[in-house]
Amino acid sequence: MDELTGTALHYAHHPFMILSCKDAGTIHTKRELIETALREFVKNKKVKNLRDLKGKILFADDYDYKKMRAGK
Repeated sequence: MDELTGTALHYAHHPFMILSCKDAGTIHTKRELIETALREFVKNKKVKNLRDLKGKILFADDYDYKKMRAGK
């Protein structure tokens, strides 16, 4: 078991976190808690990586994104 998995399991055993998630009505088991937390972590990491690209992509002068949309 790697450090990240161990940390996730540690927090999954935290009673307040489990009760808070159960009260929200969306998570019912420790497994669901860990899987949801890891999915959210990956999703947030991808968004952060996209934000890092801001201003670093150069487009051609004649690029028109509106013409590229489907149905136009």
